[in-house]
Amino acid sequence: MDNRSQRLEEFVQKWAAAEQREDAAFLEEALTEDFVGVGPLGFMLNKEQWLGRYARGLSYESFGLDEIEMRFYGEAAVATGRQKQAGEFQGNDVGGEFRATLIFAERDGRWLLAGLHLSPIAGAPSFLNR
Repeated sequence: MDNRSQRLEEFVQKWAAAEQREDAAFLEEALTEDFVGVGPLGFMLNKEQWLGRYARGLSYESFGLDEIEMRFYGEAAVATGRQKQAGEFQGNDVGGEFRATLIFAERDGRWLLAGLHLSPIAGAPSFLNR
C-alpha cells in the first residue's frame, strides 16, 4: 500500500471512530464545507445537519467499516465498503448493515470526506445468481 492509500485508510478509520464516539469536533474538521450525506432511507443531510445529529438524539453502541476498496482520481478518491452500526435516534433503532460509498477530496495533503451514500444490504437480486 502506498503512502497516499495508507493515509486515506487511516482517515477512514479515524472518521468511523469519531462517528462512534459522537465526536462532532473531529467531524467538523473532517468534512468538506459542501459535504452531503445520503442516509439509508434516501434522506440528505448537509454538513451542519450531519454534525447536529448527536445533539438531536443520535447515539451509537457500535460503528465500523470493513470490506473497504479504494480508487483514486487525481485529488479525489472513492471508497466502497460495508458499514455496520448499532444505535438509536430519538428512541428508534438505527442499527443495521449498509453498503457505503464515501467520496473524498485531498486538500493541502490531507483527506476530507466530501460525501457519503448508504444503502441497506438486502442481498443480490435473483437474476444475478443465474
